[in-house]
Amino acid sequence: MSTNNNSGNQDHVSRREVMRRGALGAAGVIAAGGLSSRVFAAEAKKAPGQVTAEPKAARDEAARTKAKTKGKIKSVIQIFLWGGMSHNDAWDPKPGTGYDYLGKFDKFIPTNVKGIQLGALFPKLAEQADKYSLIRSMTHGINGHETAAYLMQTGHKPGGRLAYPSVGAIFTYFKKKQYKGLLPPYIVMLRAAGRFSEEGFLGPGYKPFATGGDPNADRFEVQGIVNRGINDARQKARRELLDKMNTMGYGLADVPEMTTAETAKKKAYGLILGKGKEVFNLNNESTVIRDRYGRNTFGQECLAARRMVEAGVPYITVSFPGGWDTHANHFPTMLRQCPPLDQGLATLLADLSDRGLLDSTLVWCTGEFGRTPKISWEPPWNGGRHHYGAVFTVLVAGGGFKGGRIVGSSDEKGEKVKERPVYPADLLGSFYLLAGIDAAAKLPHPLGFDARVLDAEKEGMKSTGLLEEIM
Repeated sequence: MSTNNNSGNQDHVSRREVMRRGALGAAGVIAAGGLSSRVFAAEAKKAPGQVTAEPKAARDEAARTKAKTKGKIKSVIQIFLWGGMSHNDAWDPKPGTGYDYLGKFDKFIPTNVKGIQLGALFPKLAEQADKYSLIRSMTHGINGHETAAYLMQTGHKPGGRLAYPSVGAIFTYFKKKQYKGLLPPYIVMLRAAGRFSEEGFLGPGYKPFATGGDPNADRFEVQGIVNRGINDARQKARRELLDKMNTMGYGLADVPEMTTAETAKKKAYGLILGKGKEVFNLNNESTVIRDRYGRNTFGQECLAARRMVEAGVPYITVSFPGGWDTHANHFPTMLRQCPPLDQGLATLLADLSDRGLLDSTLVWCTGEFGRTPKISWEPPWNGGRHHYGAVFTVLVAGGGFKGGRIVGSSDEKGEKVKERPVYPADLLGSFYLLAGIDAAAKLPHPLGFDARVLDAEKEGMKSTGLLEEIM
């Protein structure tokens, strides 16, 4: 989604005023708030592994109370399944629905949590079910890639006059002052895949740093940090030559702008030649660990993400290579892509837990929507599933969320929400609450528009409340 032209009849706001407003907006980080909307009064029937939904007002208040006693989210790992993975074949299986719904995937496996089943392609995640919860009633009803991705990443209605920043940019905005690391605060592997401007109106300072490269290669060549054909000695020689030739810099050493530039340069070199670069050097890990994650691009992305968490990076997006847009030949694609997803994600959760990092690290995994429960066997689809935003599944772990739980449910064929609908604003609002970010805080718009972190009620969007059931 491209950035809208918001000039309208608003007067131009000076850069100084933008900075002032930004400072005021950042003050909202000290307050934790929720969403205000209509009360969700229906209670869900309690199934094995499933939690009971309370009325929205009580649930939101309970969520805010719990958040005060929990550790705040320090880092986020978002695993983005661009194109949308089938919920029926993965984390919301529907035994007994027949060939038109199950196709070749008619086997299901128990997990280490009684009453929770997964599709048979996820044996390793089945062993880690106590560490994550599944939201099986995620919904927004949008079937377009760009608009659904925008809504899932921002919590705002697509097509409005403002281009809102993504959840990653929001975390960067509120956490930037506390973050003292060398690496950029918002990193995407391997490239941005949201098809919209992730930084929105916050501007290029909040755009994610896309690594490029392949972490499964002999050398993870991160753009601008670890470059092809340039070793450390050559990088150092280049720096020394540049310093010798910088006569203007010596002559203007007392000028504030030159001092700022020199500080930025030293930080850049610290990133390229120092500890910052070492975060991406996966050869520092044992062969056992690398093999455990899976010697493939996605598995090594997950390992790199864990190393970034250890370096304190606030927001990391792992884009699954290849995508999940399986209109045609759905089953061969799932057979190829689910095993590395299963291995990499399961190992990431276990590794974070073993290192004492899961409590302060939120991991969430989903696409922009699911896939149609009924299979299209006819040509040209030949066994495909199409875009489906009516209901799908989101996996959440760590960061204050409980594991081994199911939130909501879809109907017997996975076509509609049966109990406890969860909307994007509910999901992201819960993330912000556990991170100590005020969902009602005002954001600094360059033209002075009233823009909030989340504003579901004002935008006329549905909300059933924060995810208190799993906090």
